[in-house]
Parts: sequence; structure tokens; C-alpha cells
Amino acid sequence: MALYEDLKVAVIDMEVERAVELTKKALDEGKKAEDIMNSSLVLAMDIVGEQYDKGEKYVPEMLLSAKAMKAAMEVLHPLLVESGVEMRGKIAIGTVEGDLHDIGQNLVSMMLEGAGFDVINLGAETPADTFVQSVKENKPDIVGMSALLTTTMLHMPEVIDALKQAGLRDQVKVMIGGAPVTQEYADKIGADGYAPDAASAVKLAKSLC
Repeated sequence: MALYEDLKVAVIDMEVERAVELTKKALDEGKKAEDIMNSSLVLAMDIVGEQYDKGEKYVPEMLLSAKAMKAAMEVLHPLLVESGVEMRGKIAIGTVEGDLHDIGQNLVSMMLEGAGFDVINLGAETPADTFVQSVKENKPDIVGMSALLTTTMLHMPEVIDALKQAGLRDQVKVMIGGAPVTQEYADKIGADGYAPDAASAVKLAKSLC
């Protein structure tokens, strides 16, 4: 359908206002929120991720495409909730305690939303007990942690330990990422997965759910 294609292109082309306009138009024409999400937004962010992998898009462009997708999703979200649409999975994600950097984590959050996940964004400087509380309250499938500093990534195992102490570790998968983080570190602290960038994080989340 031309309208779905136009919306998909608007997101890929980083056109925030047009994405919102086309989303509202699709709803006005009687299209279901779930169909708009799956036939336009999810496909658009899949393509954006592929473009990043090929070196055709960089982080700033990904952020702008993700903003266009997020703006469209904000229009759809109340309708998706109302209709009881089953999302791909639920993820609680945050930058660990002491780390103010949230650009990468916000990009991952938006990319995950675009892939059809229900995302609880815990923001920057998230202590272990906040992760634990979110798991108790929201029952996510995955906990995602980000760190941009070697000093703050040391809080990642603290979160995993806190989940264990609360008896919740077996209920969630844990994925980590950020500039100083490696697969070796993920293995060392007992995380279930590591992603070096936002596009990889989406693929990892899909494999963990």
C-alpha cells in the first residue's frame, strides 16, 4: 500500500513531522495501529539497521530516523495498548549508576521500539535497585545495561548480583553494551549477550526473546 510505503520512507529519510502526519492519515483512513506499526515502522527500522551495518548510515542519521519512528509510535501507542496488541517482548533498559551518558542507550531504546518491543527506558545513572524494582513491577523479558566509561561498567555485575539476590535472575535475560564493554566482559560477569551498537542490540534482543 502506497501510504505504508510513504510512511516507511519518511522514517528512513528522517522526516519526523511527515512521519507523524502520515501516521495520523493512516489512522484517519481506518488502518489498524498494529498494521501501521508492522507494515511501516518496524520495516523502516529494519532497513535503517541494515544501512548502518553497510556503512550507509551513521549514528546521527540513525538517531534522526529513530526520532521519526518514535514520534509516529507516540501517536500509535495508546491505540496499541487499547487493542491489547502483543508486542515482540518487553525490555527494561538503562545506563548504569554513575554514568550520565544516555545518547547511545536512548538510540538503542528507540531502535528496539521500532522493532516492536515494549521498552521501559530507565534513563541515565540507574542504580541496581532501580533495575530490580523495574523487573518486579514490569516483568520484562530482558534487562539492558549500557556504560560508556570503564569506571562505571563495573556496576554491571552489581546489577546482575542484585537480580540474583532478589531471586529474579532466572526470570530475565541480561544484555549489555557501551564503548568499553566487550563480549569477553559479558561472559565474565554472566550476561546473556553483548551488542557493540544499536543495530546489533536489536538483533540480539530478537534472539533472546
